[in-house]
Order: sequence, then structure tokens, then C-alpha cells
Amino acid sequence: MGGIRWVGVILIAAGVLALVYGGFSYTKENTAAKLGPIELKVEETKRVNVPMWAGVAAIAVGGVVLLGAGRK
Repeated sequence: MGGIRWVGVILIAAGVLALVYGGFSYTKENTAAKLGPIELKVEETKRVNVPMWAGVAAIAVGGVVLLGAGRK
């Protein structure tokens, strides 16, 4: 499988994952206070929402890439 086909497959997979999960979350660690050798750290969980249109667009572009790569 050529490199351009891999790009198409990855775009389709990313689009499907975006539609199924709707986004992703990550944890960010911040130092809230530091008093000498003592540190107070806070973990924040943040969520990033992926719009539905972005997932559909990734699937469509991936399909076009696969079709374009197959016509050579």
C-alpha cells in the first residue's frame, strides 16, 4: 500500500473516531503553590470536542484520496 493510500485510510479512521467519540480529553498538571520544598499540584481534566462536520469532512476527504490514488 502506497503512502498516499495510508493517508486516506488514516483520514477515514480519524473521521470515524471523531463521529463515534465526539472528542477527546486530556489531563493537565499545574503547580498551584510552592512553599520551599513543598509543592501543591493540581490536575485538571480538559475535554476537546470535535465537531461532527469535521468528522464527516475527514471521511469524505479520505475517500477522495483513496479514489484518487487508485486511478493511477
